Amino acid sequence: MQDNRNRQNGPTKNRDASVKVLESWQVLEDMDYIRLQKLNLPTVIEGEDLYVAGSLEMYDKRFDRVNTRTEKKLLRMNKTVHTVTTTDDPIIRKLARQGNVFVTDVILTTLMCCTRSVYPWDIVVQKVKDKIFLDKREDSAFNLLTVSETAIHPPDDEGASNSINSPKNLSMEATYINHNFAQQVLHHEDRFNFDNANPFLTEDEDPKNIASVAYRYRRFDIGNGLQVVVRCEHDGYVQGANGEKQFLTIKALNEWDPRSSGGVDYRTKLDMQRGAVVATELKNNSFKLAKWTAGAILAGSDQLKFGFVSRQSPKDSRNHTVLGVMQFKPAEFAQQMNLNMENAWGILRCILDFIKKLDDGKYLIMKDPNKPMVRIYNVPDNTFESDEDESSEEDEETESSDEGDDE
Repeated sequence: MQDNRNRQNGPTKNRDASVKVLESWQVLEDMDYIRLQKLNLPTVIEGEDLYVAGSLEMYDKRFDRVNTRTEKKLLRMNKTVHTVTTTDDPIIRKLARQGNVFVTDVILTTLMCCTRSVYPWDIVVQKVKDKIFLDKREDSAFNLLTVSETAIHPPDDEGASNSINSPKNLSMEATYINHNFAQQVLHHEDRFNFDNANPFLTEDEDPKNIASVAYRYRRFDIGNGLQVVVRCEHDGYVQGANGEKQFLTIKALNEWDPRSSGGVDYRTKLDMQRGAVVATELKNNSFKLAKWTAGAILAGSDQLKFGFVSRQSPKDSRNHTVLGVMQFKPAEFAQQMNLNMENAWGILRCILDFIKKLDDGKYLIMKDPNKPMVRIYNVPDNTFESDEDESSEEDEETESSDEGDDE
């Protein structure tokens, strides 16, 4: 059983669904975690690149030497981070004949690692003839990072919603930290441009103000006629021993209050007991770390770098300090956290096999808010459309500075 079992031993807290379920929605299938954890698909091979775009900055190796005695203040980088959903991606539209399932890495890894999730989430499915598109809702919190989701005692969502340690505010804080850490650790003058420009760059945006990111559109054959086209990402690069470019996935784990979170104190443990710190994060943030690791594997990243960031004071969610950086090979880190990619592909195949048999229309894949179960609904074709029309412009891109202002 995955780490989610540990969570079930804690006190039961009823959570609201990620979106209100309407009477007109029809339940088509329930998939419980026990069933999904038994699936296996060992035949998926390395993805095939269809299109690569964007530009990457070189990693600053000085951050590898940061420790609790030479800590660095986390800076606000004011770089624009685009979070465009699947059907709004112009490159995916161009690649429509190159596959029959289309998705972003964030959505795909949520499905592949879903048996580790505790908090509710949902994914919109649009089936048109033989094409399947997996989307996030425009007004959802899908791109916000969870914090201590799989801890035995996760953040209390029954207290004041304006508390800095409420689940929502912790998610906004963690997302802000990730956006800025991933850009701060780069040499901004050393930028490598791929042949194709960032597809989400608008005419009024300065490329220098866009976050370092490469988009790698890859196709995976998962059998039964399913060709999955996924938009993957790299965050930076380093020069290899022979001068070759090695691509990086860069993420940050953040400490909020070790006394309340069930974590370990970064400042006293990180330098001398790194293994204990990593083990605790794997326990408390199993779902988030699994998604990041699976995403790095899908993208073909050579290295996975984790920053360890702490509040300067437990009561201050605006000022943070980088206390260290660790580096892993994605496949090796997956083994360390018992992330079985064959099981992950098996889960995806099971869900897509079910959707493939359905008639054209709109569907919703939803994590039950209080049970270890994923549910698939048939929803009316106009569901969520008014929300998408109203918010598509403002939600297509998120500025790291805005994340900080919202904390």
